[in-house]
Amino acid sequence: VFSGRGPVAPETARRVQDAAAELGYAGPDPRAAQLRTGRTRVVGVSYDGTLASAFADPYQVALLGGFSSVLDETGYGLLLLPDPPGGTGRPPLAAHGMDAVLFALCGAVSHPDVDALAARGLPLLGTGSPLDARVVQLTIPDRGATADLVRHLRGLGHTRIGHVAMPLATHSTPGRVGAAEASAADYLDTRDRVLGFLDAGGSPELIATASDLTIDAGAAAASLLLDAEAPPTALVCQSDLLALGAIRAAGDRGLSVPEDLSVAGFDGIEAPWFDGVLTTADQLPAEKGRELGRMMTALLAGEKVASATFGVRLRVGTTTGPAPS
Repeated sequence: VFSGRGPVAPETARRVQDAAAELGYAGPDPRAAQLRTGRTRVVGVSYDGTLASAFADPYQVALLGGFSSVLDETGYGLLLLPDPPGGTGRPPLAAHGMDAVLFALCGAVSHPDVDALAARGLPLLGTGSPLDARVVQLTIPDRGATADLVRHLRGLGHTRIGHVAMPLATHSTPGRVGAAEASAADYLDTRDRVLGFLDAGGSPELIATASDLTIDAGAAAASLLLDAEAPPTALVCQSDLLALGAIRAAGDRGLSVPEDLSVAGFDGIEAPWFDGVLTTADQLPAEKGRELGRMMTALLAGEKVASATFGVRLRVGTTTGPAPS
């Protein structure tokens, strides 16, 4: 009656429920059932940042929404496992009961819990990291897509193109950085987007890293470049939220976008509050999440799944235009 898996007459079910209520019995202990079956029906989702950040970033919301829409069909639930910078007192990832793990956001090259998770035989799926043969990956062409944004701006006549980068590592300090330091970022997506920026002719002396993936952090990092002695006429930002922050910083200085400053982002988020269309490298986050869901479903079924690449397309909007004379 409590499992709902067997045919039970309604009258019999009512008598069982009444008897359970009289005894104060709430049903089988799920922990005991997990020990018996070895399954939790839960997929862990590991990501850098706080729990609140998973709901504040439209990219993460869209990605996890697409992922969840596929898992809904399998009866699995999600366990969100944040890994905030400097977070202490949290149990290690491997301490949680789950049937598989999705490393939802591309982060550091390695993760300390991969050995323990793999030893338990859990399927592991990532979006570029950690780099480990035991983790199946769905990656995007971060480097090439960023280079496409720079080439788009150079085609519009821009020669001084700045770069607003995501954090370089867990405890990195935000601010202006040199090309060599940015190119050696511990976070793989940050590193590859910096390399794409430089590949296509971005200005190596105009790179600033943000403290976080927020509009405020994007505005602060862009301000460092816009206040330079020879400021850029265009900015390539490593996320759409950082780009929206750069647009705000431009407005604070009386600059019009795109007449005075062109701004491009990366992700392809929905931003209905923004009066315009952001030029961006659109990685279709909801569909990417669904593809991750399909890969995870196959892994949970014991199927062999190969790493794959997910396409990114340049979406030209209203935030980029010809370089000012």
